[in-house]
Amino acid sequence: MYNKIVEIFYNTFNLTKMITDILVGVGFTKKEAKVYLANLELGQSVISKIAKRAEINRVTTYDIVEKLIHKGFIHFITKHGVKFFSPTKPDLIFQNTKKKIDSFQKSLPALRRLHGETVHPRVRYFEGLDGIKYIYEDTLSSKTDISNFSNSAEIRRFWPTYDEDYVKKRAKKKIFLRGVSPLDEAGLQVKSENKKYYRDIKLIPHKKYDFSNEINIYDDKVSIISFKEGLIGMIIESKEIADTQRIIFKMVWDFAKSL
Repeated sequence: MYNKIVEIFYNTFNLTKMITDILVGVGFTKKEAKVYLANLELGQSVISKIAKRAEINRVTTYDIVEKLIHKGFIHFITKHGVKFFSPTKPDLIFQNTKKKIDSFQKSLPALRRLHGETVHPRVRYFEGLDGIKYIYEDTLSSKTDISNFSNSAEIRRFWPTYDEDYVKKRAKKKIFLRGVSPLDEAGLQVKSENKKYYRDIKLIPHKKYDFSNEINIYDDKVSIISFKEGLIGMIIESKEIADTQRIIFKMVWDFAKSL
């Protein structure tokens, strides 16, 4: 029994240390991490209880809590003249941290250029429906029109609510899409709703020019999605590649006009 208690204590200690180290890695000091975790365990609480759980004196704890409030990691309400402190949900901290990381990632090409590095294309791979949905979600941040090769039937076969979940959002954001699709029943349906969904679709004979995957060209990115090999896709970030793909798209678009 004693050994079991020691084991539980040891595992708990290791877990707490691991979480503390992670919090330090995203902007907390060690003491801030201890206070935040104490508040997280207690829930809405007063300073004295948080200080006791964190094993830090009350005055220091109060100073730390003030800093955490300023950082957005703790908030408070006042009841009958007494302040009660509550921790920000870990999910919100994660989302905020992820936004900062994403912003930093987007600035990497510019930072590398300043450093004199050769910028190579950045390629990200995705699998499964959730991965494919992420690729489409990325296009919703586009500052340019989207040039698109797509098989209208394939995406809707795997994602029945595609129009509701994605197409309406893109149209609402006024991100114009210019696309080339096979001339089939699904393609005709999509083309008939061009104006409604803020797009211009041109159709090409599917028996002669059949393709099942999808390519989206937007900003300095090219996304490629395959529906025939288990839902896989990638996003390539490269101005040179994106510009070349736009030229290829324009050639196909101009050809489709004459059909």
